[in-house]
Amino acid sequence: MISLRRYTVFIALAASILLLGGYFREPIVSQARYRFRSQTPLLAAPGEPPAQPAPTGPFRWDVVPTQYPVAGPLAQLPAGPPQKLPRVQHEFQKESEDHAKTRKERQAAVRRSFQRCWYAYEQHAWGHDELAPLSGGAKDGFGGWAATLVDNLDTLWIMGMNEDFTKAVEAAVNIDLGVSTTETINVFETTIRHLGGFLSAYDMSGDVRLLEKAKEFGEMLLKAFDTPNRLPITRWKPQKALMGNQEADPVVLVAEIGSLTMEFTRLSQVTGDSKWYDAVARITRLFDKQQEKTHLPGMWPVVVNAKVAELTEDTFFSLGAMSDSLYEYFPKMHAMLGGLEPVYKKLYDGSMSTAIKNNLYRPMTPSNEDILMSGNVRATSQELARLDPQGQHLVCFAGGMFALGGKLFNEPAHVEIGKKLTDGCIWAYKALPLGIMPEVFNMVACDSRVSCEWDEEKWRREVKDRHAEKIDVDEMIKHLRLPKGFTDISDRRYILRPEAIESVFILYRITGEQYLQDAAWDMFVAITNATTTELANAAVSDVTFSAAELAQGTTGGTTQFDSMESFWMAETLKYEPHVLSLDDWVFNTEAHPFRRMLPA
Repeated sequence: MISLRRYTVFIALAASILLLGGYFREPIVSQARYRFRSQTPLLAAPGEPPAQPAPTGPFRWDVVPTQYPVAGPLAQLPAGPPQKLPRVQHEFQKESEDHAKTRKERQAAVRRSFQRCWYAYEQHAWGHDELAPLSGGAKDGFGGWAATLVDNLDTLWIMGMNEDFTKAVEAAVNIDLGVSTTETINVFETTIRHLGGFLSAYDMSGDVRLLEKAKEFGEMLLKAFDTPNRLPITRWKPQKALMGNQEADPVVLVAEIGSLTMEFTRLSQVTGDSKWYDAVARITRLFDKQQEKTHLPGMWPVVVNAKVAELTEDTFFSLGAMSDSLYEYFPKMHAMLGGLEPVYKKLYDGSMSTAIKNNLYRPMTPSNEDILMSGNVRATSQELARLDPQGQHLVCFAGGMFALGGKLFNEPAHVEIGKKLTDGCIWAYKALPLGIMPEVFNMVACDSRVSCEWDEEKWRREVKDRHAEKIDVDEMIKHLRLPKGFTDISDRRYILRPEAIESVFILYRITGEQYLQDAAWDMFVAITNATTTELANAAVSDVTFSAAELAQGTTGGTTQFDSMESFWMAETLKYEPHVLSLDDWVFNTEAHPFRRMLPA
């Protein structure tokens, strides 16, 4: 059993990682530029002469020697014709003229919003990772490898912005991976944004230059796996890699080590080279082997030890931040591999069975909505699992995940769970004054998921117990600006996140229910009303103020702050109701569509 002291150390270390530009995706701006061209000969494999990359031209990671080669044959992509998997997408009928008119007007508004942000990025931050939407400056927290540009190649293609796509490709294929603005590279973020962005744009356009650039990124990222146990260093220092003797870290966020599978697998599929698939297949085998050995069998804790390949020690379990895309990728990998690798169904079935039992809860709401949310669990055993009824914007992805898994694996109950989780996020958006859901909050968990009547006194008691302040509970609720049902809002930001709209999009595609399109539109309107700047759109520091308070200036100043992450355009503005069928494409966690393997 992991001690409380050691658990605290794990969480403190994980928190430090987050604050240093981690999983909540707030990059550090760095003015330094780190060059990976070594002034001394690179280390070579034992028995071989030193190797040195070409002194001129782009830096090539594929010529850097491997210190710890794979022992034995590489794991190969599953062989054989893909299976005929169940249909995912709803069979849409011809829409009415009024519906088509409304849809096209809404599409045009979203497209205008994207174009406005794109041209602001082009004018003020071209080639940088992000536009600063208030100051008009640029940020480079993801290596300075043009994250916004690469992240939006496929969005440009989908929106028919052909000239802009051509210009962006010309710039993207000339990114120099021998120079970085950050000493440490987040392997997960680089994989989902850059590698995923190039692969998706290649899948759509067929431009082989994009595939070649994807291979360049793939070669670099593979060097993070050059450790004694071939598990990756998720916060990787390229300059150190040139000196050799790397080893994986003892404190790793489970999402960051477990969410590389789609991109590495797709790279192997389109190149015919199994080395990338082999790298992530090793991680998948480890998750499979230890799935039933954790403190909450079926799921894996938020923090794992990659140095010794131990995934069972920690006691904190979540579908939310730091875990989310690990679980998201199980049904998506099943689809992408054409159902030929059964381990992903096993991992999905086992983890979701545990999550349904332990993490999902029905929140008590003033109007008794039949909705679900996903919280966090502290567990030293299945019997001693304790739920914290938290809600996160990040965990809103889970509605789409359950719905997709329910269709692919013939589990209708999971589609219904996905719908209730998505409805929970829709409710949370509407419950806040700006019509936008906060990053992190808490609610009262109902005793039953079948029926749950609003109990105002119970809500008030839970508010008081959670905060334990010696003031009147009504004053406390007013001071904390808590809508009815919320017992705490510990992170009041909205950072232009896509997860709620993502699940609404997937549920609409799966069910065809019109209210979901209307809900997505309401979200878009609320977000743009609160985040629009003179240049583009900015994150919001506090969504608990009303529009009237913001207009009257009673909040102590603007609540916008100078951040517009690449996923605003790459994800939040991408989800469109009638482009790219879910039966032909599967989206990675950064909303980059990859072609599915389909039967002939």
